[in-house]
Amino acid sequence: MSSEKTSVAVDPAKLEELRALAQQGAHIELPDWVAGIHPSDIADLVASLDSEAQQLEILEALSDAVASETLAEMEEHEDRAELLSALDESRGAALLQELADDDAADLLGEMEPDDRDRMLAALPSAEAGEIRDLLRYDEETAGGLMTTALVSVAAESSAYDAIAEIRRQGREIEDFYSVFVVDHLNRLRGTVPLADLILADPDAPVESLVEPMLAVAHPDTDQEEVGRVMGRYNLVSIPVVSQEGSLLGQITFDDVIDVIEAETTEDILRLAGVSDEEELRAGWLESVRSRLPWLTLNLVTAGLAASVILSFEAVIGQWTFLAFLMPVIAALGGNTGTQALAVTIRRIAVGDGLGPNHFEAVGKEVLVGLLNGFVLGVIFSLFAFFWEGGDPRIGLVVLVAMWSNIIVAGFAGALVPTVLDRLGVDPAVASSVFVHTLTDLVGFVMVLSLASTLLA
Repeated sequence: MSSEKTSVAVDPAKLEELRALAQQGAHIELPDWVAGIHPSDIADLVASLDSEAQQLEILEALSDAVASETLAEMEEHEDRAELLSALDESRGAALLQELADDDAADLLGEMEPDDRDRMLAALPSAEAGEIRDLLRYDEETAGGLMTTALVSVAAESSAYDAIAEIRRQGREIEDFYSVFVVDHLNRLRGTVPLADLILADPDAPVESLVEPMLAVAHPDTDQEEVGRVMGRYNLVSIPVVSQEGSLLGQITFDDVIDVIEAETTEDILRLAGVSDEEELRAGWLESVRSRLPWLTLNLVTAGLAASVILSFEAVIGQWTFLAFLMPVIAALGGNTGTQALAVTIRRIAVGDGLGPNHFEAVGKEVLVGLLNGFVLGVIFSLFAFFWEGGDPRIGLVVLVAMWSNIIVAGFAGALVPTVLDRLGVDPAVASSVFVHTLTDLVGFVMVLSLASTLLA
């Protein structure tokens, strides 16, 4: 199932050539012009055209195979569904028939219900039924990710008959990486390597060659979990089975690559306090709407942390050097918390933070903070000691405040995402807001409270 792709810079010269062809209505020259150009690059060029009319002009001129792949390679926010909807039913159905069923379901799922029904009605009933079945699943689950195009053989068949069946099914499928073995009720029994089938005695039963599956997915399995499992076991494909064990479809590694890219992008944006609803190419208004709520929340939490300073005005007035110490200690704590957050969230994402050792990362980050905090505290306290004329009390304030804040930062940076994950909340969404507020608060309180006690 095609997903978000990484776009490259569009060649201006190529774009001008394509625009000229569109304006001239050069239907004859266009197929030769795109020969040898990958559909992904054609998609970037089409998406860069000025108007939908020009885009449709290009799609109408391309062959069914090239036009369908071009649409599949375009990203959702590039209005590929609108382009498909603008085509007449016969042309739209022809393009959908060129695509794998999961890619066709992707495109149809982005269309308005009326346009989707119009296109489905133009498809042969068998193909329309397969696509309707895929559209029932949430797009971010294994069911929404899978394709029903696969190769399977009966467990009770012979190696000779199985090879003949693989040849027959293989002619109808563009690529296949696994041969699945099913029983007479279509329940998955395992896989059989092609090499074993070829080398086996022709009369040998397939059942004797079956290898058990390392992993399977169910239709409601989250796509991120599918990617994690396939990466863990280095699978090129994973079967999708019903709760009763019936083989429904398969997910191949190329679809999982798209999922991993999309999920990683989402986590990075969320960790930075940017909603995943904001596209990387979004306009300024969409970016403002996406980021302003998070910035408002940060304004409130930062204000709460900074309000601590108002309670220690007299101490700051007497020791102005504290105004220099506070942001440095708070910044070191924030950086330490960010490091712990990044490591812990990544650990959770790849599954290493699950199970009985779920809180192991917290202990590790506390130990790291204990050592790093001591080293940094000693360095900064020596600087403060000499800057303030050799007053050991200043050095002690800096050492304890820096040390404490970095320990707390490491602890919070690991604990907050771990707890959120246990509660079923995406740890990338709100972790940074909590951790940064806490480190600022602890940094300010430690510096000012120690100063008011030791320097009074």
